[in-house]
Amino acid sequence: MNILILTMFFPLLSFCLLSVSQGKWIETISASIGLVGIGMSTLITFYFVCGFCHHTCSYDSFILTQELGSWFKIDNKLSVDIVLRLDGLSLVMLSVITGIGFIIHIYAIWYMSGYEGYARFFAYTNLFIFNMILLVLSDNLLLVYFGWEGVGLCSYLLIGFYYTDYNSVMKAFKSFIMTRFGDIFLICALFMIYNQYCTLSISALLKLDSQNLLKNDMSMWISIALLVGCIAKSAQFPLQSWLISAMVGPTPVSALIHAATMVTSGVYLINRMHSFFLVTPFILYIISMIGIVTAVIFASSALFQSNIKKILAYSTISQIGYMFLALGEKNWDGAMYHLMTHACFKALLFLAAGSLVRACNNEQNIFKMGSLYKSMPFIYICFLIGGASLSGFPIITSGFYSKELILMSMFDHNNYWFLCFSFIGVFLTAVYMFRMIFIIFHGNVFIQPKMSYKICQYLPLVILLLLSTCIGSKLQLCLLNSMSGNNYHEFSYNKVYVIITSEILVLCGIWLAYLLWFSSGSKIRHMIIARRPIELMNRYLILLNYYGWGLDWFYKIIFIKPYLFVAKKLFSYNDIVESGINIFILFLNWLSRCLICISNGKLNWYIASIGISSVMILLICFMSL
Repeated sequence: MNILILTMFFPLLSFCLLSVSQGKWIETISASIGLVGIGMSTLITFYFVCGFCHHTCSYDSFILTQELGSWFKIDNKLSVDIVLRLDGLSLVMLSVITGIGFIIHIYAIWYMSGYEGYARFFAYTNLFIFNMILLVLSDNLLLVYFGWEGVGLCSYLLIGFYYTDYNSVMKAFKSFIMTRFGDIFLICALFMIYNQYCTLSISALLKLDSQNLLKNDMSMWISIALLVGCIAKSAQFPLQSWLISAMVGPTPVSALIHAATMVTSGVYLINRMHSFFLVTPFILYIISMIGIVTAVIFASSALFQSNIKKILAYSTISQIGYMFLALGEKNWDGAMYHLMTHACFKALLFLAAGSLVRACNNEQNIFKMGSLYKSMPFIYICFLIGGASLSGFPIITSGFYSKELILMSMFDHNNYWFLCFSFIGVFLTAVYMFRMIFIIFHGNVFIQPKMSYKICQYLPLVILLLLSTCIGSKLQLCLLNSMSGNNYHEFSYNKVYVIITSEILVLCGIWLAYLLWFSSGSKIRHMIIARRPIELMNRYLILLNYYGWGLDWFYKIIFIKPYLFVAKKLFSYNDIVESGINIFILFLNWLSRCLICISNGKLNWYIASIGISSVMILLICFMSL
């Protein structure tokens, strides 16, 4: 029996049960229901992973399908069947969604305890997991879009989880609007695909050869529409600012949705629909350009942030930029490999940050923390391993293997400009990550943390800590053991200096962060910014980076202010229209009262009315002669 449908059934069942409870059950029952729903999906996914690892076929030929019936039919022209498809690509995403989701749910049992809406939180997260699984397993693009929209809705609900806070509600609204912009382009892409190929089945579309795609003049527009939808969902330049605003949600939400799963759905969709991009090489080049610009400029933005969650948010944007860069280089497996490693070490960093913020009385400003390595040694180790993996520290971290695969792919394709800018991003990543670590754990003491020792808090951190090392990289590589054309372990001598250059830049970045932000770094920083021209340059550069390169200001000028201006004018015009409508309503009321007076039931009044009407009709007739 094919049990693929059960991966979605259990999270949906948990959502329904928690919704029915209306928060009246105790926290233990609510947490158990939420955890069991994700846990069962994780076990089923593990079953499929084991089957894949023992499969005799190659990575590309591993396909399982389950037909659940027909959704709807329209005049035998449009037929949407509910079919689930599990192949190598969707198995990778399913492993990340359920595996990381289960770990984060364990952590959330401790983190969300005592907060209002405890059951509501687990209901939202289970609904999110359901929609995310629907997105990656559906064999029909319309069902993919259904899951895509469901993921956006759950993101809105979870970002605005603290709905009594006006700032959280507005940030949730901003995120919802910006992602809807991309969703409009995605649905347009679906319309064009069906118009040209008369099907929305992914299996049927994947069977189309390049000649059939090239014959179609709409391939370019389909690729552009798909790309815009993926850029908005994956928070890439220039539609990335919603992800920074999303950090107002609970920390488990940031770890689950805005680091490991939802923001990577754009990477998955480009990979899934890669046949359309292969016939439009110019769009692939644009994907690479967007990826490298995002990776570099938002790594520099992270360097000037003081909020710990914003630093991690900018790092997420930057790392997904590397995934887009790999996709533009046709390095599909390299992008998915980095997606997997990134999900582990970024979830580790977010959960460790949540423990840190909770211990420091919800303080998120890194400059108001300091010298915490003695009081929080395990959290310090988590930050060191997570930060080293994010930076690509050699040999011992999983991020090293996935990031080097992307860099070597650019070297193989002779894209030296992209490679040089990638080196800049590698250097900046090491600087901003260890800047944060040194300030938090080796700076001046400002706060005394209140420690907590709960199994639900530390067990997820231990698991993610192991997955962020080289041990995790080997486990994740099992799912990509047939990467076509990417013989990663077969290094050639002409690639050695690429790896050496990258790792030298990582070590230089850590060393620079040590000089500037370790305990004695304040003197060196003062010496650097003492000169007036450098001080002025630093001032404007810092402001530009701190505010995300001014994109929010740009959107405010171009979109928000004109919209508000038009709305105010329409509001004034609405007053005039409303007055006219009110006058017309008064006239109708007066007319109805006159008719009521005429229809009073008195015979003499009716005779008089008939007589008057007859005289008036005769007068009109005589006047017309």
